[in-house]
Amino acid sequence: MTVRGAITATNSADGLVLDLDQLKSLPQHSFTTSTPWTEAKATFQGVLLKDFIAAVGATGTTVTITALDDYTNSIPITDAKDDGPMLAFLKDGELISIRDKGPLWLIYPFDDNAEYQTEETYAHSVWQIARIEFGN
Repeated sequence: MTVRGAITATNSADGLVLDLDQLKSLPQHSFTTSTPWTEAKATFQGVLLKDFIAAVGATGTTVTITALDDYTNSIPITDAKDDGPMLAFLKDGELISIRDKGPLWLIYPFDDNAEYQTEETYAHSVWQIARIEFGN
């Protein structure tokens, strides 16, 4: 995954290129939730968006996430909070495959907060993440 824009951490001319091991080195969290795209509740594990923002030194007001198929959605950086979305790479203890919406999926704890059960938030739940860009 490539991270660009208003960030302080870089390791390439494109910004910051991260692999799974680097994501695993960040603080890990998990939650169990149902989604409109899965048949049953699942336990997701990964990095909270708020922790990811801190790790890459991101600033700005928006997070634009682009999927492998070029689907793009911008979310307000204010969504990044303790009970907010995570960049999940595990589902029920297994790496999320591309076929199953991986390798990274921005997932919200839908069952924990009714405010996340909206069409807008569902659209923010980008899967098969390829790029993240921080800006205004």
